[in-house]
Amino acid sequence: PPPPPKPAFTPGRRKNNNMSGSPEKSLTAQELKEQGNRLFLSRKYQEAAASYSKAIVRKELKRRECPCCWWRSNRNPSVAVYYTNRALCYVKMQQFDKAVADCKHALELDSQSVKAHFFLGQCQLEMENYDEAIGNLQRAYNLAKEQRLNFGDDIPSALRIAKKKRWNSIEDKRIQQENDLHDYLTKLILSEKEREVEQCKRKHYEENMDDCRIRMEIAKIEAKHDKYMNEMDDLFSQVDEKRKKRDIPDYLCGKISFELMREPCITPSGITYDRKDIEEHLQVQKGKN
Repeated sequence: PPPPPKPAFTPGRRKNNNMSGSPEKSLTAQELKEQGNRLFLSRKYQEAAASYSKAIVRKELKRRECPCCWWRSNRNPSVAVYYTNRALCYVKMQQFDKAVADCKHALELDSQSVKAHFFLGQCQLEMENYDEAIGNLQRAYNLAKEQRLNFGDDIPSALRIAKKKRWNSIEDKRIQQENDLHDYLTKLILSEKEREVEQCKRKHYEENMDDCRIRMEIAKIEAKHDKYMNEMDDLFSQVDEKRKKRDIPDYLCGKISFELMREPCITPSGITYDRKDIEEHLQVQKGKN
């Protein structure tokens, strides 16, 4: 008799094919997150972001399996960490649009997330959206104080940089406007001088004036407009000097309020603060105790 037909597939072989090269299929979302953390510490930001993405997918699968459980976990601050971790990877890779999207998603899950506000502020700072950056960095700074989280000088430093860059941006625009105005007025003065000189020459030909007289008239016109130019240049120079005197060095700004210190006090640690900021901080601590 003919031999029996071979089976279409071997169950054991199919199982091995599915498992080969895919050990991560058995990892939980938490394990994938920890894997991403290790990759991040090794500065493998692309691979770390991929691990966090897989962890997020695991959470999405859980939502499909149990919508009620996901509804509760979707509003748990621990879930937002997946997005802030991936956002930090994107920040390191300078993929700020992706980082912004993850930070905003994290804030939908946890509006009190310090890291989400901090990373979002950093991205907006890099994207030169200074007002939004300052708002989020200030929010991160306030939340860190409320939650008694220690980020060292990272958040205050970023906030100072954002305020300084916004100031520089405003100053650059103001300087550009002044330069444009200076160029416009210069063209007006030169145009008016040319018009008066041409008018004087026509009068010379019409009235048959002698050359000596016409040269004197033209010299008067040129001297008058040269005076206008010098006076205008002096005025703009004075404005430029006043603007330079408005610049406030960083060491004169408070590390808490980020404004000009009115009554600086040196603490035992050697750091200088504004007196009103120290008093306000002590009052808050007294109220908590």
